[in-house]
Amino acid sequence: MPTESPIAQRWEVLHETLDERQRRLLVGVEAKVLGRGGISAVSAATGVSRVTIMAGMSEIEAMKSADLTEDPAAAPKVQGTRQAGGGRKKIETKDETLLPDLLALVEPSTRGDPESPLRWTCKSLRNLADELKPKGHQVSHVVVGKLLKSLNFSLQANVKVLEGNQSPDRNAQFEHINAAVTAALQANQPVISVDTKKKELVGNFKNAGQEWLPSGEPDKVQVHDFIDKELGRANPYGVYDIGADEAWVSVGTDHDTSAFAVQTIRRWWFSMGKERYPQARQLTITADGGGSNGHRVRLWKLELSRLAKEIGMDILVHHFPPGTSKWNKIEHRLFSFITMNWRGRPLISHEVIVNLIANTKTRSGLSVQAELDTAEYPKGLVISDAQMADIKIDRNDFHGEWNYCIRSG
Repeated sequence: MPTESPIAQRWEVLHETLDERQRRLLVGVEAKVLGRGGISAVSAATGVSRVTIMAGMSEIEAMKSADLTEDPAAAPKVQGTRQAGGGRKKIETKDETLLPDLLALVEPSTRGDPESPLRWTCKSLRNLADELKPKGHQVSHVVVGKLLKSLNFSLQANVKVLEGNQSPDRNAQFEHINAAVTAALQANQPVISVDTKKKELVGNFKNAGQEWLPSGEPDKVQVHDFIDKELGRANPYGVYDIGADEAWVSVGTDHDTSAFAVQTIRRWWFSMGKERYPQARQLTITADGGGSNGHRVRLWKLELSRLAKEIGMDILVHHFPPGTSKWNKIEHRLFSFITMNWRGRPLISHEVIVNLIANTKTRSGLSVQAELDTAEYPKGLVISDAQMADIKIDRNDFHGEWNYCIRSG
């Protein structure tokens, strides 16, 4: 929320303690101090009309020009102070049905009502004013804005908080994952959180965020974000070691498939994990329920089976329930910091992306290794029932589709 201006702050503190003339003088002084554009600025900050502000400025000028000590008769004639309740009546006082009709247009309860006049229309101030006129209310969009503010309305954006359809065993699965991860960490066994980060366009394109640069010298990027056929997209797949606060990210140039996902886990193990966990007997993986590491994806289980045989360890997999991917550790322990590290920088090449990821650090000690993976990972591979039958997989009694162990032998 923007910070209120000093003028607005002073007005908020003082205006209720002053009489009408004192308020007029206060806004007049504020406008004179500001100089050019002062009347508009003060009016916007206080809600006082420009006419009143100019009247206050005129009174101040008259007071300065008269020498009241030598000639009291020369004292300027100033506007008086009206008695309480004097002056023009507020429009909502004169028009008793205005506020109820305005509220009927903007109340949340009307959003799902097809009969609501603004159900399918942008609720701008001008549209609201236009909708009020057929009801007999002659108000401008400026007045509508002031009325809405007085009713504690403000401009609101959408907020992502709804997680879609939730399994009745959502919390039970969270507890199951937590127990499994805690047990593995206490036994000094490796536990990793895996996922694919959002695919990124490679090239001189706008990247959200801001970075400190010399004033007036922003990085110039393409106007349109049309994919560069030569550079394509980057597919970052991450492996976050929960116990060590370390990560490995493979930046793929082909498709994001289960083969690519497991190859990234393989690279992490032989580059980082094997040395850190020389006594490892099993590998625990937490993953989302969809995507290249989805619990229904046959290729994911086949590739994990091949990896388990290669490294000689059982692999325990725990999937998060549908709609809860943000709870996966990698999301807020790794990916969020990568996004912060490259904010405002055009991702002009795969090399730039790899370097920005590899140089991502946190105060808690996160370290990241990254590497480009230019291998091809074709889509649409069909895994037969016979291949699935060869996989040694033990499913847990509690949601075996989410919790299972891929045996190494």
